[in-house]
Amino acid sequence: MKITIFGCGYVGLVTAACFSQVGNQVICVDNNEKKLKKLKQGVIDIFEPELENILKASIKKKNIEFTNDTAKAVTSSTIIFICVNTPPLENGDADLSKIISVAESIGANINGFKIISTKSTVPVGTSRKIKKTINSCLKAKIKFEVASNPEFLKEGSAVKDFMKPDRIVVGINSNQAKKIFQELYGPFNRNHDKLIFMDIESAELTKYAANTMLASRISLMNELANIAECVGADIEHVRKGIGSDPRIGYNFIYPGCGYGGSCLPKDVKALNMTAKKCGYDAKIIQAVNNVNENQKEVIFNKIMKRFGKIKNKKFAVWGLSFKPNTNDLREAPSKKIIELLKKNGAKVIVYDPISINEFKKEFKDIKSCDSMYEVLNDCDALIINTEWQEFKSPNFKKIKSKLKENLIFDGRNMYDPKIIKKYNIEYHCIGRK
Repeated sequence: MKITIFGCGYVGLVTAACFSQVGNQVICVDNNEKKLKKLKQGVIDIFEPELENILKASIKKKNIEFTNDTAKAVTSSTIIFICVNTPPLENGDADLSKIISVAESIGANINGFKIISTKSTVPVGTSRKIKKTINSCLKAKIKFEVASNPEFLKEGSAVKDFMKPDRIVVGINSNQAKKIFQELYGPFNRNHDKLIFMDIESAELTKYAANTMLASRISLMNELANIAECVGADIEHVRKGIGSDPRIGYNFIYPGCGYGGSCLPKDVKALNMTAKKCGYDAKIIQAVNNVNENQKEVIFNKIMKRFGKIKNKKFAVWGLSFKPNTNDLREAPSKKIIELLKKNGAKVIVYDPISINEFKKEFKDIKSCDSMYEVLNDCDALIINTEWQEFKSPNFKKIKSKLKENLIFDGRNMYDPKIIKKYNIEYHCIGRK
């Protein structure tokens, strides 16, 4: 099948790579010349396990190409995916300017029946706007359909999620579109039927609903962690107690210093804005966002409580990305903590196995090290923001020998306090005594 994908960002590249890997002919469109030049060589600027290898293999097989030729991209394929960015506006609503721009390009070049589907996360009603925009640009009467096929990819395991999905949600209006999507997703749907067809509005809402539900679990768990500290309980014991209930389960109930990334923060805000436009006051959704913003300051507040003043104090930071196995720093709790430390006169030095280059784009004045132990030299305390594998079983004797004070502030509850105590290290974490 011939597929066109508008947008060579995270979602677009994963979608293109996985569709091309199973034998489809994929055209990727982007207006960034520098990015296109790199992509043609198989070089990507995001870190996602296996993605670069798959892209290079598809380029070698000539199953994928990268271009800024919009006319060629539109006319060459039957199905067109819109995978451009929809960043939040100041009021929390999604910025659909790139979506509309792509729709205008499609309308100006469409030459026959097409299915135009969003994979970008978009508010309910966006597909209607796309259809209206395309119709307004048509030079002749041409049949086309608009669909919604939201992505449910987790950064760090996106290729696996795409190749072996637990569900494939598709919003459509016709049997013709249904048959095309069934053919398209056939290679990913062999074990059992994972396709869930529904109306377009429901498909658009499903993506926001899923991310808001996950964000709600995280924020509620962080609220419980803060209560646990107040009453002298251990949130890790509580987590095991509630997670063993099959109605609750263990996923997304790990306490920490807040969620980040490109999806959960903006999707919660966008869904709240959607509710406001409908005249509905979504109190829980608003609270989910508020709790998360406050949680990003919990570790900093613990530091201030411990030191009082931190001017000229030096802090080592382990982990910058919002989660492991990605270089994504969008809405990462580490950035909030580092900004607060700088604002209060502290010195900061950082280490992350993947994200340093991305971090330097925003924090040019912050020093970094190439080793998780080198970064500790002459520091007053260690702060942990991201639960990378290499941090999970460190040499505590080495940590203690390098720090001025035996202090760890752990935003991810990575260690057993009983083990830490054996090394006479003062350990501040989330929701524990």
